Amino acid sequence: MDSTLEQQERDRLQSQNTELATLAGGLAHEIRNPLSTIGMNLELLAEELEGDDTQRARRMMRRISSLQGECRNLEEILNAFLQFARAGELHLEDGSLNDIVTDYVEFLEPQANSMEVELRPHLDSDLPVVLLDRSLMRQALVNLCRNAIEAMPEGGSIDLLTRTRGDQAVLEIIDTGKGMDEKTRNQMFQAFFSTRSGGSGLGLPTVRRIVEAHQGKISCESEPGKGTRFMITLPASL
Repeated sequence: MDSTLEQQERDRLQSQNTELATLAGGLAHEIRNPLSTIGMNLELLAEELEGDDTQRARRMMRRISSLQGECRNLEEILNAFLQFARAGELHLEDGSLNDIVTDYVEFLEPQANSMEVELRPHLDSDLPVVLLDRSLMRQALVNLCRNAIEAMPEGGSIDLLTRTRGDQAVLEIIDTGKGMDEKTRNQMFQAFFSTRSGGSGLGLPTVRRIVEAHQGKISCESEPGKGTRFMITLPASL
């Protein structure tokens, strides 16, 4: 595909992504208004029951607390959906995957250490420059590392490796967690699929949308008990 056709295809995808993001923003607004009203009224009801130690009041407080939890869950799902919808809206500039990994490792290290997870970056000093939306690519890294940490509740390690492959820059995220079976691997990029209770099921689909919007590819290798390896490949900037 020549450069003119590539640009036309990129423009077409960008138009589709912009339309999706606009629709998602409007939907979020329509949902957030009543959700906020529900949350505010639940707070008022809870305040009215303060100091009432009767069995009836305690029962009502448990129900109110349950509804407040569901409101928080809906807010988290809504935020995840907005991230998913906006994952294709790119603001590209020349950049390095090494810089994104280095910055994020520095940010994540205190949390990882507290959970006995060792972060081990291995960065190729000759990595090619790529066209990046830095914020979105960082979000992809956030989602992948969060999943990796959740897969290692008793601690472990995450290797973040960059390397060059032909005219591509490669980023690998390798953890020593519990791994995934074939059924989970086949479904993990489907929107709203989740193996975690309370998960939105949009983390990995958002990662894939981000990578593919960068004209890149993402793949995964994983087995139960043997950890997981995600590999992202991005074309070098011409």
